[in-house]
Amino acid sequence: MDSDLDGLDRIDRRILGILQADGRITTTELSERVGLSATAVSERLKRLTREGYILGYRARLDPAKLGRGLLVFVEVLLDRTSPDVFDAFAGAVARAPEVMECHMVAGGFDYLIKSRVRDMAAYRRFLADVILALPGVRETRTYAVMEEVKAADTLPL
Repeated sequence: MDSDLDGLDRIDRRILGILQADGRITTTELSERVGLSATAVSERLKRLTREGYILGYRARLDPAKLGRGLLVFVEVLLDRTSPDVFDAFAGAVARAPEVMECHMVAGGFDYLIKSRVRDMAAYRRFLADVILALPGVRETRTYAVMEEVKAADTLPL
C-alpha cells in the first residue's frame, strides 16, 4: 500500500474517488453513496481539506469552445543551469497566464511547458511573445497535439 494513503481508510478513499468524478455532488448525495450520515461526511471533508488531500474544486471547461483548441507542449532548454536562472525562469512562467503547466524535468532539456492556444498562428505569437521572452531560454522544441488519446485528471486511489 502507498504510504501516502496509509492515513486514509476505505471510506476516505471512496469519498475522494467520488469527488474526483463529481465535485458538485451534494454532501447528502455523497453521504448516501458512502453509507455515512451527512454530518460524518461533512467532518471527513473538512479533515481531508485541512490535511491537504483536497486542494479545491473547479469546473472543467471545453478548450475548443473557448478558442483554445490547439494543445502544445514545449521543451525548453536554458542557456545555463544555475539557481538564479532557474528562479528567474520559474518566476516569469508563474506570471504567464498562457502557460497552463510548467515542469522542471530531468533529461535532455530543462522544462516542459503545456499551453492551449487558438491555432498555429496564435501559437507562433505565444512562442515569440511569451516563451522566447522568458529569462534564460536558449532553445525550444514544440509538439502540437494532433489527438488527445487520454487526458485523465483523476488520481488512482
